[in-house]
Amino acid sequence: MSSDQQLKQVVVVGAGVAGMRAAETLRVAGYDGALTIVSAERHAPYHRPPLSKKLLTGQVQRAGIDLAPHIDLDARVLRGASAVGLDMSSRTVLVRDDDREQELGFDGLVIASGAAPREWPGGPVPDGVFLLRTVDDCLTIRQRLQARPRVVVVGGGFIGAEVAASCRSLGLDVALIELTAGPLLGALGEEMADRYAALHRQHGVDVRVNVGVDTFIGEGHVRAVRLTDGNELPADLVLIGLGVDPATGWLDGSGLRIDDGVVCDATGAVEGGTRVVAAGDLARWWHPLYEKHLRVEHWEHAARQGAAAACTLLAGPGHGDTYDEVPYFWSDQYDVKLQMLGVPDDYDAMQVIEGDLDAWKFVAAYGRDGRTIAVVSTIPGRVHAYRSAIADRAAFPPEAAA
Repeated sequence: MSSDQQLKQVVVVGAGVAGMRAAETLRVAGYDGALTIVSAERHAPYHRPPLSKKLLTGQVQRAGIDLAPHIDLDARVLRGASAVGLDMSSRTVLVRDDDREQELGFDGLVIASGAAPREWPGGPVPDGVFLLRTVDDCLTIRQRLQARPRVVVVGGGFIGAEVAASCRSLGLDVALIELTAGPLLGALGEEMADRYAALHRQHGVDVRVNVGVDTFIGEGHVRAVRLTDGNELPADLVLIGLGVDPATGWLDGSGLRIDDGVVCDATGAVEGGTRVVAAGDLARWWHPLYEKHLRVEHWEHAARQGAAAACTLLAGPGHGDTYDEVPYFWSDQYDVKLQMLGVPDDYDAMQVIEGDLDAWKFVAAYGRDGRTIAVVSTIPGRVHAYRSAIADRAAFPPEAAA
């Protein structure tokens, strides 16, 4: 990068793992200009995965989830501050901190503002109905769990399924309500959704599928949930897990391309802006392996993409490296650790290639058009042996890895 193109002011919006890895990577790679991090939360950055698992159950305490920086970032950090606007002509981010607004100038911008949980669409809810996204949410719910409430979880995605498992591990009465044919259906497909429904039932969860929630019953505090099939379930605490939406409202009118997230090229450079990159839950970037834009809401991906986006920013327009990592995620429920490598979207075949599905010790592959597109396993670490099969578009089913 020539001297007249040298970055001197970088703003990172978002202090989750994507934003923090981007900031660290900038410094490690030699960026010595001004660095400002805008954090919507007042807490120091922390790991989110334990919120639905070990922090919720008390197996780890608050300090145990802090995202300790690997280096001194020498950054100005605005805590409890939200980005509310972006003006690309003046290259400024408008930030609201309490009732005060300020403009942050930049010549490089990392957008990593994450995603926000979907609110209950039926309007106001009684006390005892919660969303889980922040550490404060988690600690509030954990406090309520001490009273041994009857728990209803609405939504069988990863957050909902993990919270249901965590609450059962505490010996609580738990019901899990899922509008589709089974938990994790969208992420893992029909075969695995059936297995997970059975797993939760084996552990004592009242799993209701193909049914939604009509209303919450209770004056002031929730006491029951009425389902769309007319049944009522007693409830003292309800967790809403209806998925998340990318936090892109502050980018309205910016000229950046927004379509179910911030649309990026294969390097993480944002379409519609110069020297602007995005990473994490809100980044929809072109993946050359899957030949489409993907938006991935998982921790490991956010960390890797944050680092890659920072490198793209430093490389300068048109010079970033393609980010083509095969997406990876995991989920812990009961004593089962599920690991997924790849994206099983639109798969047309699934086959167990190692072990036994019924025994929960297996490796299964997903295929599309005769090629391997994803591998899922409950044998710790085993999916990584199939990374090359996915990256190389190996014939389906893939040969057993060594």
